[in-house]
Formats: sequence, C-alpha cells, structure tokens
Amino acid sequence: MNFWDKITGNDMKKELKTFESRAKKLPADYQMAWEKIKNHFWPHSDFTGRNLMSILDGVLNLLEETSRDGLSAHEVLGDDIEGFCLALINEEGSNSFRNTWRKQLNNTIAKKLSK
Repeated sequence: MNFWDKITGNDMKKELKTFESRAKKLPADYQMAWEKIKNHFWPHSDFTGRNLMSILDGVLNLLEETSRDGLSAHEVLGDDIEGFCLALINEEGSNSFRNTWRKQLNNTIAKKLSK
C-alpha cells in the first residue's frame, strides 16, 4: 500500500466494496444481520476504520460458512447482535479513538493527583 492510498483510504474502499459484493450473495436474513453488524462496529473504529477490517472479514467469513451449512442468521448470532459485536471487539482488543482519549485523560488525572 502506498502512502497516498493509506492517507485517502482508497485501499479500504476497495476492501469494503469486496465485502459488500460478498454480502450480497448471502441470504436475505444474513444480509440484514450484516447491516446491523456493520452499524454496531463502526462506532468502535479508530480514526480511519482500519482496525475493523480484519474483524469484518472474519465475521463475513463466519456468515458465509454458516449460510452454506444451512443455518439461519438467528441460529448463528442469536437475538443480541449488539452483544455479539461487543464481544468480538473486546476480544480483538480494538480500541476506538474515544478509548485512546479516555486512557490519556485518566493518565493525566492520575499524574496530577499523585503530585
């Protein structure tokens, strides 16, 4: 990846288009679940969203495999899609810019209080 693509996000646009074309091949209930999953993931992205690309790829692979096995999206994800997404994000250690700022603020306050 060259510098320009990294700055503009062109590489991510290509990857997201690939994700969307893969998702369009899924059954309707999986497509709806995919949209909900994306909506729950994006608030946890860093400034660019690059930290989520591997997680989104893994989730899409899971959806593709389970749809081929004949399972419904509800059987795979359950009722709590938001909980599923949060569990994945916490497991992968994906930090959003808000988490980074929160840590910086906490460290600054701790330094001021220890003086």
